[in-house]
Amino acid sequence: MAAPSTPLSATASDSGVDRLSALLERFRVRAHLFHAGPLCGVTHFAAQPGRAFLHVLRRGDMEVTHRPQSGAPRTLRLTEPTLLFYPRPLDHDFHNAPVDGSDFVCATLDFDGGVRHPLVQALPSVLALPVRQVQGIEQTLQLLFAETERVRCGQRLLADRLFEVLLLQMLRWLLDHPAEGGVQAGVLAGLSHPKLARALTALHEQPGAAWSLDALARAAGMSRSAFAAEFKAAVGTSPGDYLLRWRVAIAQAQLRGGAAVKSVSDSLGYASPAAFSRAFTQVVGASPRAWLQGDRDPMH
Repeated sequence: MAAPSTPLSATASDSGVDRLSALLERFRVRAHLFHAGPLCGVTHFAAQPGRAFLHVLRRGDMEVTHRPQSGAPRTLRLTEPTLLFYPRPLDHDFHNAPVDGSDFVCATLDFDGGVRHPLVQALPSVLALPVRQVQGIEQTLQLLFAETERVRCGQRLLADRLFEVLLLQMLRWLLDHPAEGGVQAGVLAGLSHPKLARALTALHEQPGAAWSLDALARAAGMSRSAFAAEFKAAVGTSPGDYLLRWRVAIAQAQLRGGAAVKSVSDSLGYASPAAFSRAFTQVVGASPRAWLQGDRDPMH
């Protein structure tokens, strides 16, 4: 097998690093509009395995409640146009009287890999983001509400895509405001770091490259020791462990798609299928073939 390609050195400035595309190209998100219009009384949204929700409050006041010990605030009071994002399955209830005039569009979001999607694992349980805080989002919302006000050809497809644009705009905001957004240790915190983001983005773009701690530190423009310490603090794991888990997550997606073990091994830079199988088993607890055979749940 040919040796893994050499990692590209990161010479782009922080503003020139696209921190999200490689991540979302590997692990896609699909939105599906399911409601447009007012809501009255109490509306319950049940947690569903592998499913996220994105709601947009267009106008009016609303109270949102969550069950005790759910990890989310017991009550949220919304008093202005707001994006309400649930990246993981979580029961929630909307309370609003008919006279409030609250107006909504709502979509479900399906993340590749479900709760194992790298972004899902890094996001807070709920994000209530006032529309006024996100620059440029008004134009997207105008298009979205225009599409949901009357039936037109391709309406649902276009609305779905606009919800995906909204999600990207929210993620951009989170990368620029991690503390305000409640971002904990994880990939989003790492991508919010001006130097770590260079190394993480390069790793995401080239998972099969011959990455070493020295190579990643050079990509970040940091010393080896400083990079290792700051990476662990921001992401919550060592660079080597993150790389291993990133490769295994990609491998799982490729195996589900019908790729052969040897093909996956080659694409991820392993010296042999046996070396790949050992790395996979270290993370998953089963060999690639055994895992695939037992993987009957698409969200597993």
